Amino acid sequence: MNEYRTHNCNEISLEDVGKKVRIAGFVDTIRDLGGVVFLDIRDMYGITQVVTSADGEDVDFASHIPLESSVTVYGTVRKRSEETVNLKLKTGKVEIFIEEIKILGKRTQNLPYEVNSNQEIREDLRLKYRFLDLRSDKLKNNLILRAKVLQFLRNEMIKQGFLEVQTPILTSSSPEGARDYLVPSRVHKGKFYALPQAPQQFKQLLMVSGIDKYFQIAPCFRDEDARADRAPGEFYQLDMEMAYATQEDVFSVIEPVMYNTFKEFSGKEVTKYPFPRIKYKDAMLKYGTDKPDLRNPLEIVDVTDVFENIDLRAFAGKIVRIISTHNVGDQPRSFFEGMTDYAIKDLKAKGLAWLRIMEDESFQGPIAKLIPDEARKEMLKRTNSSSGDCLFFIAEVPGVVEKLAGQIRDELGRRLGLIDESKIEFCWIVDFPMYEINEQGKLDFSHNPFSMPQGGMEALKQKDPLDILAYQYDIVCNGIELASGAVRNHNIDIMIEAFEKVGYTKQDIESRFGALFTAFQFGAPPHAGIAPGFDRMLMILTGAENIREVIAFPLNSKAEDVMMGAPGNVTREQLREIHIRVEEDK
Repeated sequence: MNEYRTHNCNEISLEDVGKKVRIAGFVDTIRDLGGVVFLDIRDMYGITQVVTSADGEDVDFASHIPLESSVTVYGTVRKRSEETVNLKLKTGKVEIFIEEIKILGKRTQNLPYEVNSNQEIREDLRLKYRFLDLRSDKLKNNLILRAKVLQFLRNEMIKQGFLEVQTPILTSSSPEGARDYLVPSRVHKGKFYALPQAPQQFKQLLMVSGIDKYFQIAPCFRDEDARADRAPGEFYQLDMEMAYATQEDVFSVIEPVMYNTFKEFSGKEVTKYPFPRIKYKDAMLKYGTDKPDLRNPLEIVDVTDVFENIDLRAFAGKIVRIISTHNVGDQPRSFFEGMTDYAIKDLKAKGLAWLRIMEDESFQGPIAKLIPDEARKEMLKRTNSSSGDCLFFIAEVPGVVEKLAGQIRDELGRRLGLIDESKIEFCWIVDFPMYEINEQGKLDFSHNPFSMPQGGMEALKQKDPLDILAYQYDIVCNGIELASGAVRNHNIDIMIEAFEKVGYTKQDIESRFGALFTAFQFGAPPHAGIAPGFDRMLMILTGAENIREVIAFPLNSKAEDVMMGAPGNVTREQLREIHIRVEEDK
C-alpha cells in the first residue's frame, strides 16, 4: 500500500483525480443504492464521500459497517458526475472509488444519540458521552477556536514583553471570596493543601521577585455554584501583573489585547480603545448593574425628587427610577401586561407602573391621572422623551431598586429587540467602593482585599469606610464581567489598616497571608494587574448560551463529571493513607 498517499478528509480536490489515496475517519453516513454503496467518511477536518463498485466484494461489507466506527479507505480519486456534486462540502466535486476498506475500531454499542444531529439532546446525556459529543462539528469547532485564541493571546502578551510563568496548583488556603477545594496531605498528617482560586498571591510575589511583566493562562479552582457564564470547579483566565504600574498602565496593555482578539475572531464591530470608563456609582444608576450591556441603548433615570410631593402610595418613601423606551408607544396592551407579569412573578417586584406618551405629550396609563403637569414635563425633560415613547417606573428601597431597574432594562431590551447582536461592546467599570456591608450586616471588602484604597492611609484614617474608593476595575463585555483587576496594596502599614477595618488583626494577616506579608517588607514595588476570563471570552466569541459549550470536559451544573464519575468514592485504604475518616450518615 506504499503507493497510496494519506490525506485528510477535507483536502482531496479535482487536482487529485486519478491518484491513489488513503483516508481514515469515522463513518458518518451510509447510503445503499442497491448494489452501490456510498459512505461519508468524517475526520477532524471534513468529510469525503467514498463509493464501492457495483460488482465489488466490498458492497455487502461496507453497507453493514456500524455508523461512527473508525475505518480506513484505500482507493482512487475520481470526479463526481454533475448530478451528484455536493457544493456544501469542500470535497463535494470528487469521491474515492474504494479498492479496500478496513474497520479499525468497530462500534459495538447502540449510539445514545445521533452525532451532529440537529435535535435537542439532554445535557446530562451529552456530558456522559462527551467523547461522542466532541465529534460534532459545533463542539469540535469550538475547541479549534479555543486553541487558536489561546495561542493568539499568548503571542499578544509576549509581543508586549510579558514573561509566561506557571504558578503552583497545590498551595495554602486563603480567604479570597469563594470556597476552596482542599487536598489532604499524606506526609503531613491533618494538614491540607488548597487548589488556588486564582494565582493572586503568587503573581504579586513575582512582582517582588523582580519579574516585572508576568502572565499565564491560569487554571483557577472555586467551589461555587454554576451559572450560564460560570463553570463550577475549574476555569481559566489570562492572568497578568505589572510592576511599577498604574491603573492606566494596565488599561493600555489589556485594551489592545482584547480588541485585537475579538477583532480577529468575532467578525463583529468591536469597541475601539480606549474603552469607555464608567464609574461604579454611575453604572448602578444608569444601568442598574456593574455589568452593563451597552448594546442595549436604554438608560435608567432617577426621579425620586419629582415624586416627593406627589400623593402616590406605591412610590411613597421609595427611590423612584424610570426607563424611557423610545418609539414603542404602538405596542399592544398585552406587551405592558406581559412586562408587569414578568416583574411580579419572575422578579418578585410589587408591580411595574407604565405610561404611554400621547401626541400632545400627555400621559396614558394606570397612574396617568396622578401625575401633575409640572412633574410630567420634568420627566419628559430628564428622559428626553416625546410622543410615541413609553415610561416604565420602578420604585423600591435603596439596594433593591438598582437591581430591579437593571433587570427591567435588560428584559425591555430583549423584548423590544434593542440589543445590537452585531457588536462587541466593551467598557471599564472603575472607582469601586473599597468596602460594603455584607449579608451579616458587617463591614467587608467589596472587591479584592489586596487592592489599594484611593487616598491611601489618609483615606483609611479620615473617611467613612463606605465612602472610600479603591483602585479596582472590571472589564465588561456585552453584559458579562470579563475581567477584574486592581492596583495592589503593597504597603504593609496600609494593608494592616485596611484589614483592621473588617476585623482582621496584624496577626491574622501574618497567618493567612504570611508570604505576602513577609515579602512586602523586602522592598516591594508598586504593582497592578487584571485577569480576563478565558472561558467567558470563548463564550462570547462563539455565541454560546452556556459556558460548558466551550470547555472540552466540563462539570455539569451540580459540579459532577458524569462521564468519569467524579466526585466518587475511594477505598478505606486511600483514606487511611491521607489520615481522613468519613463519618457515615446514620
